Amino acid sequence: MTYSISDLEQLSGIYAHTIRIWERRYGALSPARSQGNTRLYDDNQLRRLLNIVSLIKSGLKISKICSFSDSEMNQLLDQELTHVTEDEYSEYTVSQLVRHGIAFDEFAFNRLLAECIDTLGLSACYRKVIYPLLVRLGLMWRKDDICPAHEHFLSNIIRQKIFAHIDNLPVQQRKGPKWLLFLPECEDHDIGLLFASYLLRIYHQEVIFLGSKVPLDAIAKVYPALNVDHVLLFMVKTQSAIKNQLYINQLSAICASAQIHLAGNNQMIDKLKNMSHINRFKTLEEFEQSIQFQSLYERNF
Repeated sequence: MTYSISDLEQLSGIYAHTIRIWERRYGALSPARSQGNTRLYDDNQLRRLLNIVSLIKSGLKISKICSFSDSEMNQLLDQELTHVTEDEYSEYTVSQLVRHGIAFDEFAFNRLLAECIDTLGLSACYRKVIYPLLVRLGLMWRKDDICPAHEHFLSNIIRQKIFAHIDNLPVQQRKGPKWLLFLPECEDHDIGLLFASYLLRIYHQEVIFLGSKVPLDAIAKVYPALNVDHVLLFMVKTQSAIKNQLYINQLSAICASAQIHLAGNNQMIDKLKNMSHINRFKTLEEFEQSIQFQSLYERNF
């Protein structure tokens, strides 16, 4: 794959200006040049930058790091992981997961993600590692011309982990409120929705999970028979305000008897009107606090 310096900025979290300085002063990277003199980077250059970022988090100076070979960096990374703080651990893990994902190294990616979940627990791992990882990879998810294969590779492993934790929850008769979870027909990234399903089940809520790309007419057909109390959906993909408003109006009419909860692209959602009947979650913390409060209320009353 070929990346621009703006791609590297998105994937590493390091400003393009800083990357240029590191190249000029320390020889951190050696990009090729296009005919128009634009910097072009390959997978090896991206992996090296991600390793540099991880080692900086461990306290080493950039001038020292850039003197190491790639193999020396890998050895140092293995040594440093045992000494980092929890916050540094999260930063380290995100950078290394991106590196393994770019290389399609399933064994390394799976092992590191499993270690992170074992160390932090799934909920904390999602907040501190998985979600930041997905944000870091947002450039890939928005621009199909970068590499959809990376997106599918990474997301499928993450989805497997969440599914496994859902499957390991005790099977029991759920007496809590019933939630219907789905993504609109234009939305296909369901990791956030999957994690919401996991959290709801932890707090003994009943969940009907339909997944991604669900046509609105399908919701209209099954909704009357489901007797749900809550509807949760994510709207992330950028569309026209008119199209989004029409969708929300139609969904509100179909699910009039349930409380609708909406999360996703806040800038896009901010443009919607007539939203007083819809509960918005702007952050994961808001969602978790809401279901914690609801669960506590149900136990007391």
